[in-house]
Amino acid sequence: MTPSAFPDPALGRKAIRKRLLLIMLIGLALRLAVTPFNEIEGLLNPDHLFCWEQGNVARSLVAGHGFGSPMVSAQPSAIMPPVFPLIVAAAFKLFGVHTPASIFAVHAFNCVISVLATIPVFLLARRTFCERVAWWSAWAWAFSPYGIYFAAAWAWSTHILLLCLCWLIYLAQDLGESPRLKLWLGFGVLAGFAALTEPSVLLTLPVMMGIAMWQLWRAGKRWFAPALVGSLAVFAVLTPWTIRNAMVFHKFIPMRDSMGLEMWMGNNGYDLRWTTDDLHPLHDKQELDAYNRMGELAYMQHKADQAHTYIAAHPGWYAITCLRRAIYIWTGYWSLHKSYLALEPADPANIPFATALTSLGIAGLVLLWRTRRVDALRLLGVMAVLPAMYYFAHPEPYHLRPLDPLLGMLGCYAVYTWREHAAERAAGTDLLGEAAQP
Repeated sequence: MTPSAFPDPALGRKAIRKRLLLIMLIGLALRLAVTPFNEIEGLLNPDHLFCWEQGNVARSLVAGHGFGSPMVSAQPSAIMPPVFPLIVAAAFKLFGVHTPASIFAVHAFNCVISVLATIPVFLLARRTFCERVAWWSAWAWAFSPYGIYFAAAWAWSTHILLLCLCWLIYLAQDLGESPRLKLWLGFGVLAGFAALTEPSVLLTLPVMMGIAMWQLWRAGKRWFAPALVGSLAVFAVLTPWTIRNAMVFHKFIPMRDSMGLEMWMGNNGYDLRWTTDDLHPLHDKQELDAYNRMGELAYMQHKADQAHTYIAAHPGWYAITCLRRAIYIWTGYWSLHKSYLALEPADPANIPFATALTSLGIAGLVLLWRTRRVDALRLLGVMAVLPAMYYFAHPEPYHLRPLDPLLGMLGCYAVYTWREHAAERAAGTDLLGEAAQP
C-alpha cells in the first residue's frame, strides 16, 4: 500500500491552520502546566544554580565579560556554543540575573520552541506519508512525555536543535528536487544556526546534502553549484564564532573545546552510571582548581590524555561500554542494579516507554523503505549519526530528544499502516464469506 492510497481528509488551508493552532495551544498548555514553578529543575536552589553551565555563561555576558567559563571562572571559554547562552542572557537582562522570573522565562521559551516543532512535524509527515498520519504525528508530539518534560524542566538548547532539525529534514526533501540557489542558501543558513546551538547537528549535514546532491545528479540537474552555495552558507554562519575563538585562544577551535573533558567523564573506569557528575569541575574542587590553574585548553588536553590512556589500557571495557551507551540512548536501559536505581529511580518506568518508541520508529522506517526509499534513507542516516558521538564519550538522557518527533512520526505511520492492513484483511474475509453463501 502506498501513502497515496491512504484516506486523505479534505481540509482547507484555513481549517488546517486552525487545527494546528489548537494542537499547539494544547501542547503549550501541557508543557507550562507541568513546569515546577517553585523550584524549576533545582535552578532556584543555590547549590544547583552554581552548576547551571548555560546560566553561568549568560551571567558573564550580562556582566560585559563576554563568553566566560561555565565553570564559574574568570577565564574566557569555548565550552558552550553561543546561541543558548545568548538567549539566557536576554532573559537575565529582562528579568534579572538568576531570578525566579528569568529562570521561568527560559523554560517558557523552551516550551514555545517545543510546540513550534508541531508545524514541521505535520508538514514533513503529510508530505512523506499522508494527511491522516500527519495529524496523528502532530497530536503525538503535543502529548509526548519527553517533549513535555524536557521543554518544561530542562534549561538547555535541546528544543532549539529539535525545531531546527525538523525544518532541515523538511527542506532537505526540497533540496533533492530543486537546484534553486536560494533554497540551498536558506538550508545552509539554518544549518549553521543549528550548529551554533549544538554542534552535533553537523554530523547530519553530509547525509542530508549528500542524498540531495545524488538525487539532483540522477535527475540530470545541476548539483555542484547548489551544494557549494549551501556549504558556503554553513561556513559563513559559523565563521564569526570560529574567528572569536581564534582571537581569544590563538588556536583554531571550530566550535567548542570540551571534548577532552567529555571523553574523560565517560571513560575513567566508572560505570555504575553512564557518567558521574562528581568528577566534573563544577562538582569537584580539585578539578576546578586544576582547570583554573592550567587554563581551559591545557586542562581539556590533559583530560583527553587521561581518557585515551585509560581506553588504551582497557580496550575490552571500552568496547562493551560503548555498546552499553548505544543501548542506553535508544532504550533507556543501563542497569537494574539497586545501587544504580537509587540514582535513577524513574528508569523502570522509562525503559518500556523508550524501548517502545524506538521499536515503533524502526518499524515505521522499515515500512517506509518499501515505498519511499530515499526518504527512509534520509531519516535513517540522520537518526544513525546524530547520537553517534555519544556512544564513544558519554550519553545523557536528552541526547536523543531531538529525534523524538521523527520517532513519533514513524511510529504513527507504523500503527496506521498496520491498522489499514487489518481493515483490508477484515474486508477481504467478509467478501469471501458473502461469496460462500448460497
